[in-house]
Amino acid sequence: MQDQDLARRLVGCLDLTDLNDNCTQDDIAALIARAQMQVGPVAAICIWPRFVAYARRLAGDGIRIATVVNFPSGTADVDASVEEAAQAIADGADEIDYVLSRAGTVAEVSAMRDACQGRTLKIILETGEREGAAAIARVAEVALEGGADFIKTSTGKTPTGATPEAVAVMLDVLRRSGRAAGIKPSGGIRGFANARRYFDMAEAAMGTGWVEPGTFRLGASSLLTDLLAVAEGKPAAEGREGY
Repeated sequence: MQDQDLARRLVGCLDLTDLNDNCTQDDIAALIARAQMQVGPVAAICIWPRFVAYARRLAGDGIRIATVVNFPSGTADVDASVEEAAQAIADGADEIDYVLSRAGTVAEVSAMRDACQGRTLKIILETGEREGAAAIARVAEVALEGGADFIKTSTGKTPTGATPEAVAVMLDVLRRSGRAAGIKPSGGIRGFANARRYFDMAEAAMGTGWVEPGTFRLGASSLLTDLLAVAEGKPAAEGREGY
């Protein structure tokens, strides 16, 4: 696939993210404006729960809104997380990105599955904090067994975000599971070449044509600029800072 065509395709798989600690309503308004472009909308915006109601009022039904629960530490009890998810959904969230606890149980994921009331559930594994491939595989299996729609690498708040090694393990678990679920690399994804690498890995593992917004997302804040540049036939400015 030509770079320009792939860049346009990846825009549609992007969860355009602003989870900065100092985020304001003005930042959310700017994020929504960026999310709607001539090449097509992003898959979703991903924002703090406190901004979901505002974003829904501002964006209407034209943009999918994802928010985070039990974020970023993954240390809240399940009941508190269920309440947090319920409030986010009442405020207008379409998707919940939930940080799995260190123990990571099927019951925990199932509780969040029920709390999501049919909305998209992404389970954040925080792969950079897991001890090796076997540990990553275990929590990926737990997430899928509990009913996750996506398994996601990282919060973007720890030193190690998405890595090819972690994504390879997750794709292997996903392929072997036979479940109709997807994957979301996130954390430290900067530049078209990096995004293309994860696209190529997913297509190789899951089959040509598998990558689409219902099965593949990229979580990033600064990647959109590079994707748009490549889509327009311009050189990408690789390596910006961002989620």
